[in-house]
Amino acid sequence: MKKNDIKRDLRYLELLAHSFPTIADAATEIINLQAILNLPKGTEHFLADLHGEYKAFQHVLKNASGSIKRKVNDIFGNTLREAEKRELCTLIYYPEQKIQLVKAQEKDLQDWYHITIHQLVSVCRDVSSKYTRSKVRKALPQDFAYIIEELLHESTDDHNKAAYVNVIISTIISTGRADDFICAIASVIQRLAIDQLHILGDIFDRGTGAHIIMDTLAQYHKWDITWGNHDVLWMGAAAGNEACICNVIRLSLRYANMRTLEDGYGISLLPLATWAMETLKDDPCDGFEPITSAGSGQLDEKTRRLMAQMHKAVSLLQFKLEAETYLRHPEWKMEERAQLYFPTPSPLTDAERELVKKLRHSFRVSEKLQGHMQLLLSHGSMYNICNGNLLFHASIPLNDDGSLREVMEMGSGRELLENIETTIRAAFQNDTEPEERRNAIDFFLYLWCGPDSPLFNKSKMATFERYFMTDKESWREEKGNYFRMRDDSKVMEHIMDAFGVTGEHRHIINGHVPVHAAEGENPIKADGRLMVIDGGFSQAYHKTTGIAGYTLVYHSRGFELVQHEPFLSVSDAIRRGTDIKSTRQIVEMANHRMLVADTDRGMELRRQIRDLEHLLYAYRHGYIKEKLLGV
Repeated sequence: MKKNDIKRDLRYLELLAHSFPTIADAATEIINLQAILNLPKGTEHFLADLHGEYKAFQHVLKNASGSIKRKVNDIFGNTLREAEKRELCTLIYYPEQKIQLVKAQEKDLQDWYHITIHQLVSVCRDVSSKYTRSKVRKALPQDFAYIIEELLHESTDDHNKAAYVNVIISTIISTGRADDFICAIASVIQRLAIDQLHILGDIFDRGTGAHIIMDTLAQYHKWDITWGNHDVLWMGAAAGNEACICNVIRLSLRYANMRTLEDGYGISLLPLATWAMETLKDDPCDGFEPITSAGSGQLDEKTRRLMAQMHKAVSLLQFKLEAETYLRHPEWKMEERAQLYFPTPSPLTDAERELVKKLRHSFRVSEKLQGHMQLLLSHGSMYNICNGNLLFHASIPLNDDGSLREVMEMGSGRELLENIETTIRAAFQNDTEPEERRNAIDFFLYLWCGPDSPLFNKSKMATFERYFMTDKESWREEKGNYFRMRDDSKVMEHIMDAFGVTGEHRHIINGHVPVHAAEGENPIKADGRLMVIDGGFSQAYHKTTGIAGYTLVYHSRGFELVQHEPFLSVSDAIRRGTDIKSTRQIVEMANHRMLVADTDRGMELRRQIRDLEHLLYAYRHGYIKEKLLGV
């Protein structure tokens, strides 16, 4: 260590000394960080294309994509019957509801409490074993923090401690706190089973509970998202892009999903309904009937008729607004789409302008919608690099030869995605120049359906053709080069090089295009370099994919892909102990169990250790004085 290095960093070391004012403090922290480096790597879960399926999403979080069930099997093996293990898992997932069922059926409730709490402590001890006591302590609910911590670190196998542990549990029961304790420790198990959650885009549209998913994430301990095209569409609507607003409403009507708009965000569609009934009262609105699913429920004929009228009305508004935007931005090279809609300019009427103004106002003043968009901004990005994995939602624009494609002077590859992200954020900043902000708000439409948008990357979005043209050839949407080349490992390696992703076992992970698992399509592509994990969470895709979503799990021993079958219902899970049936596929196993030292977090901890070692040197050689207590 050179004196010049210390002198150069002295200002920083003086600041660091405020947190570690003595040699003992700095040395203790070094010991702590070195120990953390040798803990097993935390478990990461990757999900994509949730599309409003909040019940399945919440269940996947509660069961940690089947990890909790696997741990229960490992811990109890043949000592519990399959039915008992299933009951215990259900209790961990839905403790409040399951306890009520048990109370109605169990004859010896005190005995059940004793046995069950011991079992839950065993599971909790297992899932907490890869974390420091400090991290586990932070995850504990305040009311039971001390008790849970004591139970986790004492065992009935120790004869001297058995009575101590049993008295704690007996007292929990005798004081009437057993129900609350079970709920608390079940929550801790769920919390510790997943260290970090990565969402690869598309929380919104199709399903009925995107707002509930966002509420769930708002309370979640650690998560991030790489924005998808449907997320960006809603962000554009929230920012005031009128074409995006009409697209959001159109998709909601198409899938008979008004719950997110009306119940979730308080968006009033009464002005649209009134206008649609007046202007389309004699129009049969063929082709605009809503597509219903189990989530949307059955619709009576009057409701279906109204939704079809609203669907067609908002679609016509959408095409007019899109045409105006394309003509306003010739750099997008989408004028042909405007001319397809309307060969001659067809501006909105005064009545239509007033209707659009009302709809825009409803989106802009929705406090909950704006709050959820801020949540997407604070936790989201166009891409993410985490532990040797490059995450993005859909694609990277490529030329015909596989090289990175330059898009509208915004750059290519990493630069392109970073410039797009800057533009998205500018749309929500009040200090952005008015013209720049207007262009940024407009740009959400290009991200939704522009040919070179990394979130779309097709020749066109054939919505107009599907509604109004019988020639199905006109419906064809040619996929961009990325989708045609994603089985080429050299192309994928080139993309990772361009993004600065390093490591022998590096990967690209994305979603967007449903994997046709039922037809034998493999989600692992490009010799294992690319993992496409859109398995069709949305009910609308179940027939297409043949499954109900994927979870990619990255734990200390490697990658596993969990393939889910449809989730029936919460009530069925609670009453009968049914679960999401999952098939696990080993994708890639490590040669050794990965530690925190092998992760991005490990790199950061080593930097902190180096800084603390410099601080120790500065203390011991008199460059900085210790701040001893009382001195």
